Amino acid sequence: MIRFNYSNKIPRVLRNKYLLTLIIFLVWLLLFDSNNLISRYKEMRDLRKLKIDKEYYIKRIEADSQKLHELKTDNHNLEKFAREQYHMKKSDEDLYIILTPSEDRKMTRRNN
Repeated sequence: MIRFNYSNKIPRVLRNKYLLTLIIFLVWLLLFDSNNLISRYKEMRDLRKLKIDKEYYIKRIEADSQKLHELKTDNHNLEKFAREQYHMKKSDEDLYIILTPSEDRKMTRRNN
């Protein structure tokens, strides 16, 4: 009977049980663990996007707060806001609304 010795075909480095255990451990961490590299990459990408969104909303809140303060303190600004945003007018005035093509497309989309 011929006996095959497979241990001679395997490189000596891979026969080391400590190195083999380390390789298995690293593969487990990189691919199968709940905190693997793929999920960490996705989480870091989402975190970057959320930080950008946070900066945008902070700037938007500051601008809106300033506009609200202006509207609450000055009646002239309140009247200007009402005329521009809600197309309000006095009884003896005529109101003409001129829209750019992009604004016209937005209005037709909203009405449909």
